[in-house]
Amino acid sequence: MSNFPWLTTIVFLPVSAGLVIPLFPTKGNNFVRWYTLGICLLEFLSITYVFCYQFKFSNQFIQLKEDYNWINFFDFHWRLGIDGLSIGLILLTGFITTLATLAAWPVTRNPRLFYFLMLAMYSGQVGLFASQDISLFFFMWELELIPVYLLLCIWGGKRRLYAATKFILYTAGGSIFILMGALTMGFYGSNQLTLDLQNLSIKSYPIELEIILYLGFFIAYAVKLPIFPLHTWLPDTHGEAHYSTCMLLAGILSKMGGYGIIRINMELLPHAHLIFAPWIVIIGTIQIVYAALTSFSQRNLKRRIAYSSISHMGFVLIGIGSMTDLGLNGAVLQMISHGLIGAALFFSAGMSYDRTRTLFLDQMGGTAIYMPKIFTMFNSFSMASLALPGMSGFVAEFSISLGIVISHKYSFSFKVFITIIEAIGIILTPIYLLSMLRQMFYGYKFSKSLIFSDMDAGPREIFILICLIFPIIGIGIYPNSVLSLWNSKVNFISSKFIF
Repeated sequence: MSNFPWLTTIVFLPVSAGLVIPLFPTKGNNFVRWYTLGICLLEFLSITYVFCYQFKFSNQFIQLKEDYNWINFFDFHWRLGIDGLSIGLILLTGFITTLATLAAWPVTRNPRLFYFLMLAMYSGQVGLFASQDISLFFFMWELELIPVYLLLCIWGGKRRLYAATKFILYTAGGSIFILMGALTMGFYGSNQLTLDLQNLSIKSYPIELEIILYLGFFIAYAVKLPIFPLHTWLPDTHGEAHYSTCMLLAGILSKMGGYGIIRINMELLPHAHLIFAPWIVIIGTIQIVYAALTSFSQRNLKRRIAYSSISHMGFVLIGIGSMTDLGLNGAVLQMISHGLIGAALFFSAGMSYDRTRTLFLDQMGGTAIYMPKIFTMFNSFSMASLALPGMSGFVAEFSISLGIVISHKYSFSFKVFITIIEAIGIILTPIYLLSMLRQMFYGYKFSKSLIFSDMDAGPREIFILICLIFPIIGIGIYPNSVLSLWNSKVNFISSKFIF
């Protein structure tokens, strides 16, 4: 079975199965729901099988390589492979997408198209994390835009067209830089186009060209992560999207930006990264404080959580900029941790909206009496978001903070300055999260007569929440269970910055 094309199968399975959905009868949504959930589970089990039986943790190099010639004219190859950096994010993709499919159960408007788009996103995300060819990476990056745009346009809120247009303009505009950078790297130094990531990693460039390439790629990933000041599409998108789409956006889509910075900028352009690393740390620190302060001023529940996500992504930037094993390990762990916590918070916000029919915090209050289970789980995930010890967020943020402190690349005064500003952001986080919980659940404002549908969380919703809380607590108590996945890869990347 070692020669079996596992990765190609995993990439194609969701979208191929999705192409069958239009053949289903238009009446009756249940069959489409169960079919999509079955495909997501089958895909997740396939990923888990590959992870358990085909992947070797101690190997820092690319495993399960597949290379097929696709388009001769462009030297476009279907190159796939995984290492410690990608397997964690592929597992996260499978886990979150399966739960998001289950979360989308109440969707009744054109469910066949909705579930097809979910499966298309699934393929695009797994394909991106498994790509070992920069042209294939770009192809998967672009493939992701269309399903998200349609999911926003058709199933979004009142300002959905504005949010969808803003999303496509920002992300498609940023993608141009990936294409330009990929072609420049591919053609540089030879007459033949070279797009294989492994071959590109051994190429060397003049420092001026490397800086230009680095900036181009960084802008594209800065939009997706997102990084201040290219972040404004995210709150609008989250504010209007259905909460199952928000789970995918917060859980997986924003992690593509962080993955791109590590995979392309750090691995392929290490000399430029050495120059820009202090600026990345500064931007990350500013982002933590700025987004935390902005989050506090948001009246809309989903927009407040969206700005919270932007704030937490600032820690990823600091970890990447630290250039230490500990900091980079923390950055990857923060992406995994926030993928789980962000998806959980948006799902909890969606459950609350289904019952109260409002997202405005000043219209809520006192709902804990009517929704004790939702109240308990929302509190738990908010505690995880503010990095409570014993939960995954604490381990990630602590590793990143320690990583920047022990870094030999920065002066003592720089590290003190960054640590103080970072601490301010960490203090602001519980302020806006606890304020959100107070406005939602405490007091006497909301009347029981205004609550729609069943009062509290049902079995399906409780199942999703339990599935999300277990890994958050599990990683928090025993972080080595996941850190061992990418530790050897992180050591390999960090070794490029030891001079």
